[in-house]
Amino acid sequence: MKLLEQQLRSLRSSGRKALVPYFVAGLTPDWTQHVEAAVLAGADAIEIGIPFSDPMIDGVVIQEGVLRSLEAGTTLDSICKDLSSLSTHVPLVAMTYYNIFFHYGLERAAGKLAASGITGAIVPDLTIEESREWHDACDADDIATIFIVAPSSTPDRVALLASGTEGFCYASARMAVTGRSADAVDAKRVIADARAISDVPVYVGIGIGTPEQARDASMVSDGVIVGTALVQLILDGGDVRAIEDFIGSFRLAIDTAPARSDFLSDAEE
Repeated sequence: MKLLEQQLRSLRSSGRKALVPYFVAGLTPDWTQHVEAAVLAGADAIEIGIPFSDPMIDGVVIQEGVLRSLEAGTTLDSICKDLSSLSTHVPLVAMTYYNIFFHYGLERAAGKLAASGITGAIVPDLTIEESREWHDACDADDIATIFIVAPSSTPDRVALLASGTEGFCYASARMAVTGRSADAVDAKRVIADARAISDVPVYVGIGIGTPEQARDASMVSDGVIVGTALVQLILDGGDVRAIEDFIGSFRLAIDTAPARSDFLSDAEE
């Protein structure tokens, strides 16, 4: 079992629901300070977006963040250099597209991530059927490969992904690219199907944009991921204090959620 999964299983055993903010690396010169502010406010892990020119799963907000980061000259090497100054104790998970790692060299990329303190990677355009080479490269450096499951996934597909994912299973809250939404969280069946196959922690992301949505999702999952709303805050000029307050509001909502095994979506209500 990879180190990341050991840590996240331990967190779950403690009774705490995970809060995982997503940052576009290099979006601002002080982006690592933003990460540290999020951890101070109660984040349990950090998802680090490595910018790529064609972020197919991302909506317009994260696309804008990625564009600004690329225009600033951000690369995998510069991100890893920035991470060397990061002072935090929580797990770090990279999120990017396979082209980045393929052109960098799979083994070299995995080693670079590990040397920078990253213990997991989400590669949304890499299917599980085609992931063997990347998975093998990651094994040598204890990098967990994390798969995303969608509400449209069949039970058989969810079972395949849940049995193959490491660290945690990423359950998409809705059928769309990343972005804030008034739509209901739609991950309940995916979570149930994943848990029927594997005991791996299941986190909900894509569509979690408010503390209330995070609270609801946490009632049925092991944790939540918030990305677009946080990136928008930073694009709008949010500083370290604003980020700390923002993440703190999500932490409070999750920690004060009533204990229940399911939740009703807006559509169901």
